[in-house]
Amino acid sequence: MTTASVPASGTSRARVGVQRFGTFLSGMIMPNIPALIAWGIFTAFFIDVGWTPNADLATIVGPFIHYLLPILIAYTGGSIVYGVRGGVVASIGTMGAIAGSDLLVARFNEGLAEGAAPLNQVHMFIGAMIMAPLAAYTMKWLDSLWEGKIKAGFEMLVNMFSAGIWGFVMAIVGFYPIAWVVNEIMRALGLAVNWLVELNLLPLTSILIEPAKVFFLNNAINHGVLTPLGIAEASEEGSSILFLLEANPGPGVGLLLAFTFFGLGAARASAPGAAVIQFFGGIHEVYFPYALMKPILILALIAGGMTGVTTNMLLGGALRAPAAPGSIIAVLLQTAPGAYFAVILSVVLSATVTFLIAMVILRASRKRDLEAMAATDDAFGAAITQTAAAKGKSSSHLDGLRGGAATGADAGIEPATMTEREIKSIVFACDAGMGSSAMGASVLRNKIKKAGIEDVTVTNKAIAALDPSADLVITQNQLTDRARAKTPNSVHVSVDNFMNSPRYDEVVDLVRAQHEDGA
Repeated sequence: MTTASVPASGTSRARVGVQRFGTFLSGMIMPNIPALIAWGIFTAFFIDVGWTPNADLATIVGPFIHYLLPILIAYTGGSIVYGVRGGVVASIGTMGAIAGSDLLVARFNEGLAEGAAPLNQVHMFIGAMIMAPLAAYTMKWLDSLWEGKIKAGFEMLVNMFSAGIWGFVMAIVGFYPIAWVVNEIMRALGLAVNWLVELNLLPLTSILIEPAKVFFLNNAINHGVLTPLGIAEASEEGSSILFLLEANPGPGVGLLLAFTFFGLGAARASAPGAAVIQFFGGIHEVYFPYALMKPILILALIAGGMTGVTTNMLLGGALRAPAAPGSIIAVLLQTAPGAYFAVILSVVLSATVTFLIAMVILRASRKRDLEAMAATDDAFGAAITQTAAAKGKSSSHLDGLRGGAATGADAGIEPATMTEREIKSIVFACDAGMGSSAMGASVLRNKIKKAGIEDVTVTNKAIAALDPSADLVITQNQLTDRARAKTPNSVHVSVDNFMNSPRYDEVVDLVRAQHEDGA
């Protein structure tokens, strides 16, 4: 646990940059998932091929996806950058992009030969993601030019008119260059996806998606490409297979089940709980450390992902809207009518394939892993495993001891070396500030409560929302560089297995020691 800055390699800086980009996209999309779910429910019930077709209520579906959702995303992104003011200007700019795109599509269709298929509307999700930071950052910069120079009594007048005028400018920018750029981007991406589908090559996307997930780069792919394309397809067809490319919980649960039966040490002890959280809770981050501790296991994830995609392609598996979080419950709730068998089978088969390949890898490296554990900080975990093996059966008492065994990034250190800063505010941070950070904060909050410590708060946030008020920040080790860049003066704790990390006990010991010293 340290506050020192560590020079990052070029590869590390690039990874952090992509993660930061993905986090910003996630920050715009995730808070609006309820709106996407509501839209999915409208389509499921009321469109022509829905469960209960209703021509009147179906009229909500089009404006909902074409206007409301992009503007909500723009407002959310703008407010991340510059509060309500940034959100309002970003929304105005996005409205210009929507209108500009509609005009381009209308003019294109007017020039079509008789009988040619017309071009459909382009929904400005990517346009909103571009306009939000552009409009908000420029508004923030403009405000800084006359900050402190406005005569008393004219502040409201200047603020209102400056935002209105700049919103007008951003709407013009959205109407012309942004609308054209986004239309071309969506056309190119659509052609690429159609090409993959026609050649039955869509399963190859798993070669990119599964490794990207493990390295916390999935948000850039999922929210930047798959969600906009999937929503565009679902608005025309009623559902899309693209929603399942990243959200399928099968590969993750297959890997965790392999560790449950064939893993070693603390990884094996924690894998069953992680499997429940990943599969039913939809927090995919819990399986990332298991893959990173033996990167060759990514091959098992890729094979499982490809199996799931292939199954859905052959049998017509698709979702009506994004499944977020990627829980089996959310997946089933968003499954298109008539696609339940395909979707369930794709999850089962992808989990099975990942499990079998991971099993072979874990069994083949078992002897070497035991030797490595004995020579590292997980010697305690290795001893527990060897004791259980000698006993001939597992033991809940032995497994209960594994909480004290450290692995990799969770290796213990003396609390006295951590910091002299008094810890009053502890923040557990992750990409979106919802799934894994909420779970980790809950675990640590319970530990602090059981220790009888009352004046320490434990909260969860997105890394992008961190501020200097955090005395101690806990992140997964792949995300610590980004968290440290946001709050360099905080104490930063890296964990690997955030469900039962030894670091949590160290934090509790540190806080308890500080309270005893101050008593």
